[in-house]
Amino acid sequence: MVQPPEPPRPLGPDSLTWRYFGEWVAFAFTGRATLLQVMDPSLGAGVAEHSAVFDEPFQRLWRSLFEIFGVVYDGPAAATTAATVRDHHVGIKGSRPDGARYHALDPATFYWAHATFVEGVRTHAETFHRRLRDDELDRLHAEGVQWWRLYGMSMRPVPADRRAFESYFAQHCAHVLQLTPAARRLVAAFHDPPPPPGLRGLPAPVWRVLRWPAVRLHWLLTVGTLPPAARETLGEPWTPARAWALRLVLGVLRALWRLPRGRWRYHPRAMAAFRRAAGVAGPVELPQPPSWSRSGAAARTR
Repeated sequence: MVQPPEPPRPLGPDSLTWRYFGEWVAFAFTGRATLLQVMDPSLGAGVAEHSAVFDEPFQRLWRSLFEIFGVVYDGPAAATTAATVRDHHVGIKGSRPDGARYHALDPATFYWAHATFVEGVRTHAETFHRRLRDDELDRLHAEGVQWWRLYGMSMRPVPADRRAFESYFAQHCAHVLQLTPAARRLVAAFHDPPPPPGLRGLPAPVWRVLRWPAVRLHWLLTVGTLPPAARETLGEPWTPARAWALRLVLGVLRALWRLPRGRWRYHPRAMAAFRRAAGVAGPVELPQPPSWSRSGAAARTR
């Protein structure tokens, strides 16, 4: 008698992914992950045609990450959350500018988006904490596979081991990623972002002054931590002066990041998971996204 496959196991508090993925400082890399995603021709075409990211970047980012955090941190409910994330993409299909067809649920396309998060955990950990050992890198890859299984997708695009994943990621950056129309629009949005929901009443000249330091800092972090091949595709020169500025900024951020604890350190969905794992008495309700993240454009795809 053929045994049915075991259901996918959720990640837990002993995982490196739990330790690093939900830290607030990881939000410094959200632009990096999004840019790597939309530089993929198929994924970029889907975002350009179906996503609200260019109309409401803050809301779209929060909605998407809120659910992605749930796939990592929801414990017994993680597979249900993963199915919800997957099913958001059912209707995202069409034709790329080169005429090739795309579908967001093509395993290779969906896996590239997932891979940017898995690689992002390593980049975040090694940028703000310490360099991971080889055994930890192997473990992180295994956790990424475990995370992927929760989506119920084909295992066909998944690299066999950590070194195969590193090769896959490098090859994708060097030979697949392009300066797609979606990537061009995203870069423009990074340099000219609209006010976040709480600051929409500001006069435009005031907002332009206030945003300048944050825009410069975010772009430096984004470009400076990109794989060199992706940075070259963007046409962004990496000079000694920019490298020095990045080291200075990261040194300050690392020093500041030693201070927060508890809810000041982790996203609410991660904090709920840690409390649940610690056996907090009574139910630990899953936090809900704030009302400002569910605007009218939410009717479009995430």
